[in-house]
Amino acid sequence: MKSIFAFLTVAVFLVSCNPAPTSSKSSKGALTSNAAEKVYVAPGEYDDYYAFISGGFSGQLAVYGLPSGRLFRVIPVFSQDPEKGYGYNEETKPMLNTSHGFVPWGDSHHPDISQTDGVLDGRWVFINENNTPRIARISLETFETVEIIEIPNSAGNHSSSFVTENSEYVVAGTRFGIPIPQRDISISDYKGNFKASLSFIKIDPEDGEMSIAFQIRMPGFDYDLSHPGRGKSHGWFFFSMYNSEEAHSLLEVNASQNDKDFIAAVNWKKIEEYVKQGKGHKEKVKYAHNIWDDDTHTATSTMEKEVLVVNPEDVPGAIYFLPTPKSPHGCDVDPTGEYIIGNGKLAAAMTVHSFTKMLKAIEDKAFDGDKYGIPILKFEAVNYGTLVQPGLGPLHTEFDTRGNAYTTFFISSEVVKWNVKDLKVIDRHPVYYSVGHLMIPGGNSRKPFDKYMIAMNKITKDRYLPTGPEVCQSAQLFDISGDKMELLLDFPTIGEPHYAAGIPAEMLMDKSKKIYKLEDNKHPDAVKTEADSKVIRKGNEVHIYMTMIRSHFSPDNIEGVKVGDKVFFHITNLEQDYDVPHGFAMIGANTSEELIMPGRTATMVWEPKEVGVWPFYCTDFCSALHQEMQGYVRVSAKGANTPIKYTLDDEVPGEEEE
Repeated sequence: MKSIFAFLTVAVFLVSCNPAPTSSKSSKGALTSNAAEKVYVAPGEYDDYYAFISGGFSGQLAVYGLPSGRLFRVIPVFSQDPEKGYGYNEETKPMLNTSHGFVPWGDSHHPDISQTDGVLDGRWVFINENNTPRIARISLETFETVEIIEIPNSAGNHSSSFVTENSEYVVAGTRFGIPIPQRDISISDYKGNFKASLSFIKIDPEDGEMSIAFQIRMPGFDYDLSHPGRGKSHGWFFFSMYNSEEAHSLLEVNASQNDKDFIAAVNWKKIEEYVKQGKGHKEKVKYAHNIWDDDTHTATSTMEKEVLVVNPEDVPGAIYFLPTPKSPHGCDVDPTGEYIIGNGKLAAAMTVHSFTKMLKAIEDKAFDGDKYGIPILKFEAVNYGTLVQPGLGPLHTEFDTRGNAYTTFFISSEVVKWNVKDLKVIDRHPVYYSVGHLMIPGGNSRKPFDKYMIAMNKITKDRYLPTGPEVCQSAQLFDISGDKMELLLDFPTIGEPHYAAGIPAEMLMDKSKKIYKLEDNKHPDAVKTEADSKVIRKGNEVHIYMTMIRSHFSPDNIEGVKVGDKVFFHITNLEQDYDVPHGFAMIGANTSEELIMPGRTATMVWEPKEVGVWPFYCTDFCSALHQEMQGYVRVSAKGANTPIKYTLDDEVPGEEEE
């Protein structure tokens, strides 16, 4: 207890003693002109890498360029986005469906890029949602969310969404132990009664579609982070955990009593074979599986009703516990698959386990008891060595191709470069301030692209112009190509970035989709020519089948709508040129704008409340006559006899002029 308070006292002292800010009147601060040249991307030139940085509590995924640090796009994933109409229009609302109903917000944490043979293949990005447990898949052809699957029997989906080296599985580990199945039980009865799930989600090798292959029912510890084995350890997955005490209150004290917690080593290939034999048991659950169809431009949501569960005691030899200093956060595997790094965040040392020694310990039955039937391997039998006093508060580690590791230290606000095999510190560099994750493009693979490293900082006071009580988070870019890390740039990020994934730009640029061909548009309400635009009443519903093209809507004058009607605008963008989206907004609509890409169809719902003539307009500047791209809807009183009437240039679209 006293040691914990002493540690926290030192931590507070170190955080309060961060370097003083560089004033605007000082010379060049932390950067040199040479560093500035290294991040300069001339107008019209491209960045070398894409960086996909999680938006944290924004629920989104941001796309930056490296080395410039320019923000290119925010991809809506788990939260509504009024810029693009995601989660507001009828086509994308199903993407945010869950077993709890429509959930318009999420907490996105850890993106990971699909791999083939342990090397990034640039097909998809997967990212987890922490609050309402979900995994999303984003297409790197369209840079859009194309699938979200909810994770049942889970809470606090934190140790995800990391991908095996042939994209066989993406995992989702629960952070919080919960009653499974959920029931009314006293929280004080946590120990032994609350459980956890490690979910292995199968990825279809052709289209990427996800399905929950099996869940492993684990003791009710808190599963924090995970990484797959690779190379020699391919077929295993490693999960860090804390709270092996199974405390249920004041965890900062009560979950720090044991000298060591664990890393769970899971032989998923062994469990996969067990499942293929028809073993395991089905449990009734309820979870949403939401899929986007790029042909119909529409998402569908299906409620699944069962999941396959595997108990560790039924698959002897599939799961082991590796003792690791208390409260490990990061759990990282080097590119060779030999070294498993366990970062006990309350320890002033780095623990390195050996996969080879782990196998030998299993063979020799070098056990130190068990927890709920899961063997605990002896620490000395699996431990490769310890990096002594590298810094305070170790969190996360990434790797280069030269045998070096880079670890973030939250308390001492630095990144430390060290050699994994020799267990020697090579370099250290301060960051500003309190760093969490870091990312080297391809760092979670057999082939890192070790030119750049990004440190993602939690605190940025004094780094940027003040913007009130809330400050932004910061990403700092380092050149790691030499022996010494060189700070090149820092730039603000959206939300709170947790993890990031990076990939060379040349692997994605040529496959990026430019338009959607009109002839391939299979949306049931698509209108592919102005002549086919129309307005139809169906009871108290009015369906407006509208087209948009520079610089008008068809139709642009609509009458016969009444108070109390439910009006559906089915809008198709007829453009077939790259980079000509159009927007649509309707006064009084309780949704958002629609931003519709060339060749696509989207639907907005509007329920007029007042009599009058109400305008709509294009929200995306599309041409010199963008301001003229507008129209009107006449709304009559409920029960009025005003007939449906619609025109373009005072003519009915499609009718020949007499």
